[in-house]
Amino acid sequence: MTYWVYILASRKHGTLYVGVTNSLERRIGEHQRELIPGFTKTYGVHKLVWFTGFGEVTEAIGFEKRLKRWRREWKIELIEAGNPHWEDMYADMMRPNPGPLSLWVPDSRDAASGMTPKMDG
Repeated sequence: MTYWVYILASRKHGTLYVGVTNSLERRIGEHQRELIPGFTKTYGVHKLVWFTGFGEVTEAIGFEKRLKRWRREWKIELIEAGNPHWEDMYADMMRPNPGPLSLWVPDSRDAASGMTPKMDG
C-alpha cells in the first residue's frame, strides 16, 4: 500500500496545508468537496499542489511531521520545483491516463529537517 504526504494551497503563494493519507484520490476529493469541517474548509485550501508516496506508514507520518515544521519558503521551493505554476494536480490525477506521480523522495541525510539541499549543476 502507498501512503501519501501532500500539500494543498488556497492559491499561488496562498495558505498551505500539509496532510497524510492512504488514499490520495479519496482524501483530496473530500477536501475539494468540503466534506470535512476544519482548516481546509474554513480557509478554502483545496488545490493539490504537491504530493509524494511512501511504502511505509511510519515513513509517511514522520515526513509529514517534519514537513509541517519546515519554513514556509522551503515548502514553496518544494512545490515550485515540480509545479512552478501551482496547478491543481488533482484534476490531472483524475484523468483516464494521468501523468507520472511525484518521484521526489526526502533525502535521508537530511532526516532531521527533511529538507534536501539544492544541488547546483
